[in-house]
Amino acid sequence: MKLGRTLLFAAVCAALSFSCMEAKAADGDCWVMLPVEKLGRGIANAAFGALEIPIAWWDVQQDQGGIAGLTYGTFRGIALCIAREVVGVVEIATFPCPLPGCPESEDDFGWGYGPIMRPAWVVDVGHDWNNFVYDRDNMVSTR
Repeated sequence: MKLGRTLLFAAVCAALSFSCMEAKAADGDCWVMLPVEKLGRGIANAAFGALEIPIAWWDVQQDQGGIAGLTYGTFRGIALCIAREVVGVVEIATFPCPLPGCPESEDDFGWGYGPIMRPAWVVDVGHDWNNFVYDRDNMVSTR
């Protein structure tokens, strides 16, 4: 009986997702995909938050040099790793509801499903070494 309920719930979620993807393509906005994106972002941040440590090493080394990258970069990376993990858990726990101060746009304010932490994902376009996550050949510039 429990397996039947689980399968029914999964089928309803899949149907909503697919119908919403079509609606999003037509209208440009979909209320169902915002919580799903928030859940995915939370899982990614909780699972890969430790990547903040080498990213902080790289960022500090580029700005202030190698010694600063190894010392200050390590502590900054650990702090960002802890913050990223906590934000990931909060986004997983609160994915069905919007939060205050989390609008989709950085210029907006109010309640929303936007990221708590910027950048929203652990590995963003600026920290993608060797086209590992994002294929730069297939990216479209918005500028």
